[in-house]
Amino acid sequence: MKKFLIYFFAFIFICFLMPALLTKQDKPVNSDTAEENNENQVSKVETTEETPEKNTEDTKYNYKNYGTIQLLHKKTGEVEEVELDEYLCHVVSAEMPADYELEALKAQAIVARTYTIYKAKNKKHDNADICDDSTCCQAWVSKEDRLARWEESKQESNWQKIEQCVKETQGKMITYQNEPINAFFHANSGGTTELPVNVWGGSGFPYLQVVQTAGEEGYRQYASEAEFSDAELIQKLKTKYEDIQINFENNEDIKILEYTDSNRVKTVKFGNHELSGVETRTIFGLRSTNFEISKEADKIKFNVKGYGHGVGMSQTGADTMAKQGSNYEEIINHFYVGIEIKEINSL
Repeated sequence: MKKFLIYFFAFIFICFLMPALLTKQDKPVNSDTAEENNENQVSKVETTEETPEKNTEDTKYNYKNYGTIQLLHKKTGEVEEVELDEYLCHVVSAEMPADYELEALKAQAIVARTYTIYKAKNKKHDNADICDDSTCCQAWVSKEDRLARWEESKQESNWQKIEQCVKETQGKMITYQNEPINAFFHANSGGTTELPVNVWGGSGFPYLQVVQTAGEEGYRQYASEAEFSDAELIQKLKTKYEDIQINFENNEDIKILEYTDSNRVKTVKFGNHELSGVETRTIFGLRSTNFEISKEADKIKFNVKGYGHGVGMSQTGADTMAKQGSNYEEIINHFYVGIEIKEINSL
């Protein structure tokens, strides 16, 4: 009987309990759900392969303000509404050589954008935000005219480079105490920038200080000369001072009396008159107020360093810094003191 029971339970175990133990699994998964999960996994992989991440450089900045500006064309008097960044392509291509380093061009784009918004906020023109006259606001050139001035082989690549520097800095501006700065710039500082008070008077701006810039002497804008005969010198001075009298035999009658902190001419004596360096530059058409005067026989010679008023960012200085590895933020922070680069929409 005992053997019978052993054989009986062995039979039950082999036939019924063992198959159940061998086929035991975790909680079953619904077959429809499994197929759906597999399809989703495949779908995600295909989506990742076929739809690359969106390139942020191609995203157009949504300007809440200043997305368009009113541009006055001085020659015709026409006021044109243009998109800000489209306008800046024309400005950058007019203001800075396209063969400058990309980071320098990016800095120029941000400076020009900031200058534009500053002008728009501080209206100078009744019916426009800014004009296309460089002696009043900043330079502007049509694409057609700009292309015509470049070598044909470089036209397309140059314009694409200009568009790239504007696109990659879109929405960015320079601020001081959360306001756009008056972002002055010039061609070549001659090694040192100038205070605005020494150029235009007034109280100046705290973010525009004297800063040193190395490496500018390698550019054609760095050095120039202007030479005048004694008679030509008198003639030019008489356009402003009819009573001018100079004893050309006396070395003390033409003499620089005072320099600014940036080593530019502050005051210069011409006979019976003392002129500012800025006025002297204007009368004689000099490239900057960073000059020395020498006399040779019956001629007066001006040896000039730099090109422009010297205030704010030096363009050749920016290009030099870019060549040395600086990015546009470092360039801007070098030439403008205590500033922040912010998104326009954050103001």
